[in-house]
Amino acid sequence: METLPLTKFTVEVMAFIAILFVVVVGVSILVVCYMYIVDVRQRSHTIRRNYPVIGRFRYFFEHLGEFFRQYFFALDREELPFNRAQRSWVYRAAKNIDGTVAFGSTRPLNQPGDVIFLNGLFPTLSEDHVKPKHVVIGEGYAEKPFSAKSFFNVSGMSYGALGAPAVRALSFGAAKAGIWLNTGEGGLSKFHLEGNCDLVFQIGTAKYGVQDSQGRLNQDKLLKIAAHDQVKMFEIKLSQGAKPGKGGMLPGKKVTAEIARTRDIPEGQDSNSPNGHVDIRSLDDLLTMVHRIRTLTGKPTGFKLVLGSAGWLDEMASLIEQKGLEYAPDFITLDSADGGTGAAPQSLMDYMGLPIDASLPKVADKLTQYNLKPRIKLIVSGKLVNPGKVAWALAMGADYVVSARGFLFSLGCIQALQCNKNTCPTGITTHDEDLQQGLDVENKSERVMHYAKNLTKEVGVIAHSCGADDPRMLNRDHVQIINETGMPEPVTDLYPNIIARSQTN
Repeated sequence: METLPLTKFTVEVMAFIAILFVVVVGVSILVVCYMYIVDVRQRSHTIRRNYPVIGRFRYFFEHLGEFFRQYFFALDREELPFNRAQRSWVYRAAKNIDGTVAFGSTRPLNQPGDVIFLNGLFPTLSEDHVKPKHVVIGEGYAEKPFSAKSFFNVSGMSYGALGAPAVRALSFGAAKAGIWLNTGEGGLSKFHLEGNCDLVFQIGTAKYGVQDSQGRLNQDKLLKIAAHDQVKMFEIKLSQGAKPGKGGMLPGKKVTAEIARTRDIPEGQDSNSPNGHVDIRSLDDLLTMVHRIRTLTGKPTGFKLVLGSAGWLDEMASLIEQKGLEYAPDFITLDSADGGTGAAPQSLMDYMGLPIDASLPKVADKLTQYNLKPRIKLIVSGKLVNPGKVAWALAMGADYVVSARGFLFSLGCIQALQCNKNTCPTGITTHDEDLQQGLDVENKSERVMHYAKNLTKEVGVIAHSCGADDPRMLNRDHVQIINETGMPEPVTDLYPNIIARSQTN
């Protein structure tokens, strides 16, 4: 087949296209190289730091989702365990950016179980705002009672479940925000101490860091922990949210040399806690242990659990009456069946224990009924990451609220559900140094601080709208709950205000 000769014009066009192609490719390569350098050097976004260039697509698709969300199935409130709306609020609060929204609420206002706060006719004016009062834990019974500054604090997350950069960021951030940090059951590491924040030392079923060879409490190790002024309280963990009745589970690939030293366990081996304490097998054992630890350390001592069967609450009250108030716990931390964890059997995660919506009113009412509420402070946990749920918990009788996953979101958690695999893309729940390097401690500690401060501020906004000067002045009369027909009814119809028994005798 005869080919036609190329004209001078055609040759020039082809040459121009070739040069343009080379220029475009060259510029694209330069742009990608520039973005790569920017991404690996910046310290604000862990995903971009760990996954240069391609990590930018996350924010691009999130932005597009705002305009095309009606075409997708995973809408604001359909993702689990935390939906997009819940996470987005935490992200904005942690970044300290505008928390206002436009055009109306995306939250359905007729879903059974949801709560509505009743605004007062005369809301509290700015000049009448008061700082939330400090509630003293262990006053009159512990040698060194703890006057906690904030009603919102960091729940238990172990060094081991979390990597060192995450623990350091929480420690520094908690100090900046004036809140406490619970160590979790994995012992007291140097990273917890680094930020100089208030600490609650958790004694799990394995008693990491304070155990003897039989898994019982080692008095000398306990006193060594208590010698740290930063350690303000001790919490005996009986059970936790996502796996009540099952001990902690840390795979061997996460047991580094530093974690082994902190927990006093072999390096590189699976570390599974017993289902319960070998030296706490009854209520009498529990109260005796609480009294022993408080007496030895001089610091407030309580216990943590998920509520299942509830008859023991009456038994405990009766036993305290017999033994004396000095044997009562200084606090009870009530966790929820919808709590989180790095690893748990799905059978327990899905079916075991009561959610906080049911357990909190029950425990608060029992403490009030036996006139123990002034003695035993109530700390609650379990998916309480947004202002509305925290305000609800205070109204239902909580003295403090603690959150784990809320603060994980403030660190940059994207709910990748990789906590148990050492492959967390945000460097939070991994000991892979390549992934950890993306988590900038200074930047994330600021976000921890902003999240805590903005949440407490927003809870205050709710309280002031109800006419309460202090968030702890919220009560059940301020709350209504949506019933099965989609209509609000007073929460006191379900959980009436209880009068202390001693006042009715």
